[in-house]
Amino acid sequence: MDRRHILGGIASGAVALGFWRGGVGEAEAAYPFALTDAQWRKRLSPLAYNVLRKQATERPFTSPLDKEKRAGVFACAGCDQKLFSSKTKFDSRTGWPSFYAPLPKAVGTSRDFDLGYPRTEVHCARCGGHLGHVFDDGPKPTGKRYCMNGVAMRFIPA
Repeated sequence: MDRRHILGGIASGAVALGFWRGGVGEAEAAYPFALTDAQWRKRLSPLAYNVLRKQATERPFTSPLDKEKRAGVFACAGCDQKLFSSKTKFDSRTGWPSFYAPLPKAVGTSRDFDLGYPRTEVHCARCGGHLGHVFDDGPKPTGKRYCMNGVAMRFIPA
């Protein structure tokens, strides 16, 4: 078994675990943009709902936003909050759109122990939707890798 198979197995397990986790829940009322669960289900595709509201993870290499190279802004698919500039996007070769910095006040973070070890979850500051995770293995100038689910965002060309 090589590294690619091990990482693929871990990612598949994370996806499976993500679909069975609880959702944003009671905390969602604390965000400026809040909808009922029924409204979220109507507004989002099933996959976007599972990622944004239930903290699931999309399969790697499935999002067209991973290959998006045009100038523009990446916004929350749930509430249209502008999250990341294309200027901070880079190819992390992980299969998910990655950025080294969010736009000011666009995202929030919290601790996540779903895989048995601590990670930093990233969520939309406006609606609380789960976007992905941030890691300390990104490029300069921040050294951060905001590894985002493409289905949790939409691209707005410049």
